[in-house]
Amino acid sequence: MVSVLTICLLLAAASGLAIAEEKKASPLVGPIEHLWSKEAPGAVGAEEQDRPSLSLYLAPEEKANGAAVVVCPGGGYGFLAVDHEGHQVAEWLNRQGVSAFVLQYRIAPRYHHPAPMLDVQRAIRTVRARAAEWKVDPARIGVWGFSAGGHLASTALTHFDDGNPDAADPIDRVSSRPDFGVLCYPVIVFGKSYTHTGSMKNLLADRVNDPRLVEEMSSEKQVTARTPPCFLMHTGADTGVPAENSIDFYLALRKAGVPAELHIYEKGEHGVGLGGTDPILATWPDRLLDWLNGRGLLTKK
Repeated sequence: MVSVLTICLLLAAASGLAIAEEKKASPLVGPIEHLWSKEAPGAVGAEEQDRPSLSLYLAPEEKANGAAVVVCPGGGYGFLAVDHEGHQVAEWLNRQGVSAFVLQYRIAPRYHHPAPMLDVQRAIRTVRARAAEWKVDPARIGVWGFSAGGHLASTALTHFDDGNPDAADPIDRVSSRPDFGVLCYPVIVFGKSYTHTGSMKNLLADRVNDPRLVEEMSSEKQVTARTPPCFLMHTGADTGVPAENSIDFYLALRKAGVPAELHIYEKGEHGVGLGGTDPILATWPDRLLDWLNGRGLLTKK
């Protein structure tokens, strides 16, 4: 006979699993805008997973200061953690008067490089091209990424162009360069002992041993003087994506003369999002707020 205690333990375990799955895959709340009205470049089908999109969280009119951020949830390029690295982040940004656009980008096993990069570049162009409609400042559009989403955000910060003035599509005429970046426990480095190999394999697939592509997608090697200012946050206890990833990117920014700020907390597992219930980690968004204010990014114009 199964005891009452056993049943309770089984129910608790099932509940915990459900919460974990919900944390990974909760649906986004804001209105959805697909990045391409027709087929996305390189699409392999016509399902929703083939149509990258933005979930809109426009700042309340009484708080809006004009700043905007494209948010890239993590998930190892294999799933999207759209709750604690998407929805919750967008709500936090809205409380600061910032409009948020959570990016649903294409992922493995269906998609590999360059699909995610094309998606984040298009996302930034879209927000900039429609800035007047969404009441945001086209000169204050940032990108914020977590884990593998941090790699995608760092890719946007290092692989951008000024737009094609002759393009038929007005969105393609504007720049894909972010005005600032926020990277939280980001995957940065490829081909090293502290590389997050799962993200690298999901992104590069059968080209994972191509040394030129590995170097091109190692964001710390692509930093230039035109890389936008960055805020980085990591934890020393992160064994999934070691802090060396953020350190290497920060040092590359410093060498290039790019303004940057790096915070490494002693404790905290990978995937802490906004810090959760940890009394120390829960204060890190305040450091970000200080940085944003210090750079004038939240000043209403």
